[in-house]
Amino acid sequence: MNIQEVEIAVPEGRQLIIGQSHFIKSVEDIFEALVTSMPEIKFGVAFCESSGKALIRFDGTNSGTTEMAKDIAKKLSAGHSFVVVLEGAYPINVLNRIKNVEEVAGIYCATANPVTVIIAETGNGRAILGVADGVKSRGVESEEDQKERQKFLRDIGYKK
Repeated sequence: MNIQEVEIAVPEGRQLIIGQSHFIKSVEDIFEALVTSMPEIKFGVAFCESSGKALIRFDGTNSGTTEMAKDIAKKLSAGHSFVVVLEGAYPINVLNRIKNVEEVAGIYCATANPVTVIIAETGNGRAILGVADGVKSRGVESEEDQKERQKFLRDIGYKK
């Protein structure tokens, strides 16, 4: 078995969700979950099929995010993994809808940070072992940091 790190940079203004699913209809079902949760959402979704033709299946509402999702899926090339790239929305807006898609087995990350995806390659295929999301902790927040966090959440409308 060969272990690899796949680096993924998330451009400014975009968000990334990486997960695992189990069926070819995942692309259409994730698409429907996203557009019905936020009708004006801009996103792309790509799914790495792991049998049959073993193609990267894709869809989206925006060519830029769709191309990015396809490119990330190509880098990962891990069976039954999927990638969603969002623009103008946060994962918190759609994550539970994606988790409730029947085929979705799990979520590895939902982030705007650069991520390192840990991949195992065997004689049969590739699998995501996990994701390193962002940087390691630098300390514990102070009272000032708490106030800053609370202000930020209110400024972006997530707290009253």
